[in-house]
Formats: sequence, structure tokens, C-alpha cells
Amino acid sequence: MYAVVQLGSSQYKISEGDTIQADLVDHDAGKSFTLDKVLLFTDGKEVQIGQPYLKNVKVTAKVVGTTLGEKLIAHKSRSRTANYWKKGHRRQLSTLNITKITAKE
Repeated sequence: MYAVVQLGSSQYKISEGDTIQADLVDHDAGKSFTLDKVLLFTDGKEVQIGQPYLKNVKVTAKVVGTTLGEKLIAHKSRSRTANYWKKGHRRQLSTLNITKITAKE
């Protein structure tokens, strides 16, 4: 049994017990919340596809903590001039533990 959920601007394939790193969510560490933007759900026999979201499937996730992602560096230089810039960026990520996927019929 797995589901595909939309969290922010990304989509994740999840199942119960999975731990994922997603974009920063507005919940404190240790708190549970519900993901209701479920795009696809399958239980091994039947596949349900949302138009755009499924209304009868809910995913419960618990926030484990927040971390910083990998450092990305952007730079640009122009030849024969002293024009050069370099910037770094690290994304803030939330670590989520998927506790339960419920589907009502």
C-alpha cells in the first residue's frame, strides 16, 4: 500500500513507516498533522487517481525535526573584466515520519 502526496511544490511516493525529507512545514517537532493533497492511492489490488486530489484518503505524518539541505553554490563571471559573483544557499527541510494512511470507501 502506498500513496503519492503533494507537499509544497513537490510530490512524494510514501507508505506507512517511511521517513522523508520535505520542504519546511509550519508544524513543531513532535506534532502530528494531516496531509490531504493525495494524488494517487493503491492498496495492491485497486488504484485510485485523484482529479486533482482524492477526498477519501488522508495521510497522517509526524514532524521529527528540521535540518538544512545540501549547500548549493551559484556563480557567474565575465571574461576580461573584474565582474564576478558567488552566492551559496541551503534549503530548510523538515523530516517527516509517515504514521498512517487511511482510506474511507
